[in-house]
Amino acid sequence: MNKRLPNLPAWQWRGYPNNHRNPTNLVLHLIAVPLFMLGVLLVLSGLFDLDLGTMAVGIIGLLAGLVLQRQGHRLEAEQPEPFADRKDAVQRLLVEQFVTFPRFVLSGAWWRAWRERHRH
Repeated sequence: MNKRLPNLPAWQWRGYPNNHRNPTNLVLHLIAVPLFMLGVLLVLSGLFDLDLGTMAVGIIGLLAGLVLQRQGHRLEAEQPEPFADRKDAVQRLLVEQFVTFPRFVLSGAWWRAWRERHRH
């Protein structure tokens, strides 16, 4: 964990293109990351409204997003670094979902990876 602290977003960004090259993984992330984000928002909404149904739907969406991403990463030649512990997993997943992947898309890096998908 020391090699990525204190700047987790910068560490994650440096290696991100290397394990986001497979075309199926790229498409799965386009579906899974927004699904995860929506799930988190539904869980928070359910907590504020004390609505178990909304929280349950949110948890299902959040987990579905993570499962889709896990399946996509299994297709990559270069795997992400394993999680060190539960805290590491939570921090890295939240940063990836809310910072790194949106940046990957908005910066044009996702599109570059898509265009280069046959070269890898």
